[in-house]
Amino acid sequence: MCIRDRNMVQVDLITGFLGAGKTTFLRRYAAWWAGQGVRVCVLENDFGAVNVDAMLLQDLEAVGVEVETISGGCDCDTHQRRMRTKLISMAMRGFERVIVEPSGIFDVDEFFDVLRDEPLDRWYQLGNVIAIVDALLPETLSPQAEYILASESAWAGKVLLSRCQLATDGQKEGAKAHLARALEACKCSRKFGPEEILAKDWADLTTDDMARIAGCGYRQASSEKLHFEEHDAFASAYFLELGLSRARLERNIPSLFGDAACGRVLRVKGFVEDGGQWYELNATAAGLTAAPIPQGQQVLIVIGEGLDKARLEEELRR
Repeated sequence: MCIRDRNMVQVDLITGFLGAGKTTFLRRYAAWWAGQGVRVCVLENDFGAVNVDAMLLQDLEAVGVEVETISGGCDCDTHQRRMRTKLISMAMRGFERVIVEPSGIFDVDEFFDVLRDEPLDRWYQLGNVIAIVDALLPETLSPQAEYILASESAWAGKVLLSRCQLATDGQKEGAKAHLARALEACKCSRKFGPEEILAKDWADLTTDDMARIAGCGYRQASSEKLHFEEHDAFASAYFLELGLSRARLERNIPSLFGDAACGRVLRVKGFVEDGGQWYELNATAAGLTAAPIPQGQQVLIVIGEGLDKARLEEELRR
């Protein structure tokens, strides 16, 4: 457990694998802190050149939450420099709490390394690590994806299962068991007790639930590191101004996850306009959602392993 210094800015990490639901929970969590009278800033870090998730956080400004972003694929050293520079500039602005959402393929050890650097170690203190795990998590992932799943959860004070309203009791237990296997595979010392995993429809989260999550802290954990470059193991394909209808995208996106010729697709996200209304598209192998949003831009991003962009576009346009 950590001892908190009230003179330091508390930094919370919202972690989770691709498509787990980090941004959805982050919106609720940041708004809760703002409602407690805390001055909050969100630091959104996306994989790739277009930060789609940051667009979904614009409504937080209405409740007094500021949003900063880091975008663009880059090597580990460059990424750490960008994050360090951003945190230094944010330290001068009087925030009491910074909530960081790393990308879904981020090795969180990088972030801990940044926080230990001078002068950040005098200004910031790790507050909570909250891991989001999809209740509909696939039974098997690649070794690199399994490692990311484990590493993003290892230090968590609390694990939240997402999409519980869509999952059976068996699927929820399967997701918990999968996480335990992933942690064991990388020889991680962290084991989660029943009270440390919240399996509940987020629409039913109470004020008491949020207060317990906001006080969960973190647990230091050791593990065996799997060395690989995230940007070598995972790829993203960007499609700008596709000009495809919402109906066609909703019909064709699900097929990408089962087409081996496309590569191993892990997540699809982006925006589409339909009848003057913008929609956020978000898809994993477990399903697709299309939620209305105030504004967006014509972009679709496919994230996965061994992607064939030409084949992806062919499938999207069929």
